[in-house]
Amino acid sequence: MKRFSHSFSAFFCCIFFAQISIAQTLPVIHSPVFKKDTFNIKKFTAIADGITLNTISINNAITACNKNGGGVVLIPGGIWLTGPIVLKSNVNLHVDRDAVLQFTPDFDQYPLVKGNWEGLPAYRNQSPLSADHAENIAITGSGIIDGFGDVWRAVKKDKLNETQWKNKLASGGILSDDKKTWYPSQKSFIGSSMKEPGVIKPGMTVKDVEAYKDFLRPNLLVFSNCKKVLLEGVTFQNSPAWCLHPLMCEDLTVKNIYAKNPWYAQNGDGIDVESCKNVLIENSTFDVGDDGICIKSGRDEEGRKRGMPTENAIIRNCIVYHAHGGFVIGSEMSGGAKNIFVSDCSFIGTDVGLRFKTTRGRGGVVEKIYVNNIVMKDIVGEAILFDMYYMAKDPVPLAGENRETPKVEVLPVTDATPQFRDFHVKNIVCYGAAKAIFIRGLPEMNIKNIELENLVIQARKGVECEEATNISIKNLRLVTVETNPLINILNSNNILFDTLLFDNAKVLVNVSGDRNSKIRFLQTDVSKAKVRITKTENISDSVIDLK
Repeated sequence: MKRFSHSFSAFFCCIFFAQISIAQTLPVIHSPVFKKDTFNIKKFTAIADGITLNTISINNAITACNKNGGGVVLIPGGIWLTGPIVLKSNVNLHVDRDAVLQFTPDFDQYPLVKGNWEGLPAYRNQSPLSADHAENIAITGSGIIDGFGDVWRAVKKDKLNETQWKNKLASGGILSDDKKTWYPSQKSFIGSSMKEPGVIKPGMTVKDVEAYKDFLRPNLLVFSNCKKVLLEGVTFQNSPAWCLHPLMCEDLTVKNIYAKNPWYAQNGDGIDVESCKNVLIENSTFDVGDDGICIKSGRDEEGRKRGMPTENAIIRNCIVYHAHGGFVIGSEMSGGAKNIFVSDCSFIGTDVGLRFKTTRGRGGVVEKIYVNNIVMKDIVGEAILFDMYYMAKDPVPLAGENRETPKVEVLPVTDATPQFRDFHVKNIVCYGAAKAIFIRGLPEMNIKNIELENLVIQARKGVECEEATNISIKNLRLVTVETNPLINILNSNNILFDTLLFDNAKVLVNVSGDRNSKIRFLQTDVSKAKVRITKTENISDSVIDLK
């Protein structure tokens, strides 16, 4: 891949100084405040030997602290084995630097409870850390909270090396019929073959899911309907499913945390902020098995019925290493998302950089999204992706995996039709990606009103734009390998490229389909393209304006 040329050094300087002026519109997030009273779990007979189960001792300390009007519950140095912990109002659970809060691998310690999974009401094993309708709560410190997720998660053989696979087989469990997936138990295997396992249906009881209990992996932390929440400093690692799941919370602050899962961890997201209001995530690091920082708001009809968007969120100064996406919205976004501000983040080695995904059936409106000053490196797939055909699969296919292109058909617009609109993405530098920009809307509901400005992207392929309306791409510098075509446009309207810089192209732009209009290139030197335009016969010359 070619190095960046000296010709756009001045262009890069323009990017540096062109900032989004959003200071006056940023939401205000209120943080919790605690009494100084400290409750050391040792005084509640907890023992740090890695063998003694301290569930009762730790929960008793939390209850005592809560009844005293609040304060700090201290997890001092040592390895503290425990079952599920429930946080209560006005309690700050503080994990010291040399402390490991280790959740037990004994499935029997986690009862089945009513919860929520991927936006739907569902029975799940109780989360290691939970709170419900609590106010003024925190988990702080600089220690480690470990969910022992390896014993819960199924693993595909293709995601492990030979030694890891042999060790996994030696640990017990069972294999799928094709011998390509390991499951921790027979109950886990049974659940894998069921449709919507655990999702609560009318008349359903907990007894109906006991046969596949082990499959219903808990998220490491679930805080539901809580107010004034702080997560600070702690390492959250090895989660059975998602690491951090704040659900319908208000005034949530997450700062200086480290969310860590193996890259192969199924559903091993970093943080999934669902239907929350007033959120700050800053100065944190994510290195996980699924999406890194993700915004959600419920799934399909249940999400629309809840009707709670994630709104007024600030994400800044974060680093995401391995993840399916660095910053993500969706795919469960049926309650909508709005007023989201993302700035000054780095994505290193993620599958996709900025990932906005949905599918038919979700409904919901995602709008007023502001992204500024993002650095990306070694992105496996797309640097920037908008996709309304999400297929619930890893964004990058495994070796030998074939995926069919979705069938394109026009369907009626209903409340189940999702919408992406009003995105503003500025000041992006990406050093290495498979594709620079991918935009794919629905024929009945185009992706609309997207502004991309001041972009420097080094990628194998350029830009693909399908079923989109009112897309403005200004000051884009592309360094690519495959340039036939550099830009591909299908059934899109009012598409503007203003000041496009590129080294060369076999074909600059290809336009196809029967629903295109007003495709313009301004201030673009097209002399470096061997062929400027290719198009299908039904497209008139007036559709494309090259200046």
